[in-house]
Amino acid sequence: MQLVSVIMPYYRKKKYVKDAIYSVINQSYKDVELIIVYDDEETQDFEFLKSITLKYNNVRIIRNSQNVGAGQSRNNGIKNAKGNLIAFIDADDFWYREKIDKQVSFIIEKNLDFVFCDYLKKKQKKTKKIICNKNVLTYQDLLYSCDVGLLTVLIKKNIIQKNLFPQIKTKEDFVTWLKIAKQGIYPTKVNEILAVWNDVDGSLSSNVFQKILDGYRVYRQFQNFSFVKSLYYLFFLSINSLKK
Repeated sequence: MQLVSVIMPYYRKKKYVKDAIYSVINQSYKDVELIIVYDDEETQDFEFLKSITLKYNNVRIIRNSQNVGAGQSRNNGIKNAKGNLIAFIDADDFWYREKIDKQVSFIIEKNLDFVFCDYLKKKQKKTKKIICNKNVLTYQDLLYSCDVGLLTVLIKKNIIQKNLFPQIKTKEDFVTWLKIAKQGIYPTKVNEILAVWNDVDGSLSSNVFQKILDGYRVYRQFQNFSFVKSLYYLFFLSINSLKK
C-alpha cells in the first residue's frame, strides 16, 4: 500500500473539525497519515485538537509560528508529508469512507498523477450535487471554470513544485490546478460523489467580493493575461461559479 498524506489547515473551525478528522481516520484505506497544520496564534483550539487526536498514531499536529493562511499552511503540511500521495481536506469538510480507497485504486490502475471526484455542497439545510461534466480537464477547460474541488483531490507528491499554493486569500487552489495543468498533467475524474463541502457562512470562500477580486488576480497576476483577457475569463468563471 502507498502512504497517503492528508493535509488539513486549521483556523477556528472547532464546530466542524471532529467530523472532518474522523472522516479521514475512518477511511477504508488504512495507510493514511493526517497532518493538521494549526494556523492560529491563539492556543485554546490547539489543546482541543490534541485531546481528540492523542490516541491516533497516524495524526500529527504542526504549528505555524504565525497566522499565514490556508495556502501557506498546506505548503507547510506538504513539506512535512511522508506519503507519495497527497490529499487535502479543510477542517469543515467531510469524506465518504471509500474516498481514498477508490482514488488510490484509480490512480494506480490508470497510471495517473492527479485525480479528483464529484462532491456534495451543503449550505445550511440545503444540499446540492456538484458534478463535473468532463472526465478529464485540460488547462483551457480550467480557465473557464474551476471544476476541481480541493477536498476531492489526490495527487502524486513527485509532481508538486516548491510552495505549490500561492499567497492569495481565496482561489489559491484554482491557481494551483492551473499551474499543474499547464505542465500537461490533467486532472482526471473518479466518476463518483465521495466528499461533502460545507459552505460555511463567514468563511473566506463565502465572501463574494473577495472571490471576484482574487478571480481577477488568478488571470492577471498568475497567468499574466492582459486586462481585457483577464476580464473575459473572469466573466465565465463567475457565471460558472454561480451555477454551483
